[in-house]
Amino acid sequence: MLFNNLLWIVFIIVDLSLALIIYRFFGKFGLYAIIVASVITANIQVLKTVQLFGSVATLGNVLYGSIFFTTDVLSEIYGKKAARRAVWLGFIGMILMTVWMQIGLKFIPDISDFSQSSLSIIFEPMPRIAAGSMIAYIISQHHDIFAFHFWKNKTKGRFLWLRNCASTMVSQAIDSLIFCFIALWGLFDINVWLQILATTYLLKWFIAVMDTPFIYLATRISKTVVARETHITLLE
Repeated sequence: MLFNNLLWIVFIIVDLSLALIIYRFFGKFGLYAIIVASVITANIQVLKTVQLFGSVATLGNVLYGSIFFTTDVLSEIYGKKAARRAVWLGFIGMILMTVWMQIGLKFIPDISDFSQSSLSIIFEPMPRIAAGSMIAYIISQHHDIFAFHFWKNKTKGRFLWLRNCASTMVSQAIDSLIFCFIALWGLFDINVWLQILATTYLLKWFIAVMDTPFIYLATRISKTVVARETHITLLE
């Protein structure tokens, strides 16, 4: 569907642009907030399947793919420690949302309630989705941070585009395989499942290519942002 394809590309550009804007105004902590929000929202959106470029795909791939962009920005500008902190914040946010929503579903709705059935459809599968997502997320994100700095050391700090793409390509393959197996195996016909696995990886890889100009913009913005953060720290 042409509309879906165009909207998907627009979604990527809007998402990455908003990440830069939030970073410009809120610095490192803005990136932390983006990761938490993206992890939670992506794991809700993943329940919706759509047609993209002639294949079945889950909707959450844009937000989830852009998490790798955000951790790479943190790795490049603030180092491994900041990137790992962001990964764990996203993990905690997803765990809290899952627990809170499971408790919320247990409440007996009033006769006037109209949302229980819709919430149940969305959030009752969440423990399995969350388990698959969080296992894949923790393993792939830590690999991404490791690989990013591996390539940064190998290239002596040059070729930002290379470490951005190379680290993400492998990390997203790990993420897609683990997530699709734990969260989606058995929920779909095998042919649909294989399509979702393939498109999940390929679409995330495409996002990694598209986010390369944005990571260069982030490094340019960082000069102003880091100077401001340093000034605020000194004042404190």
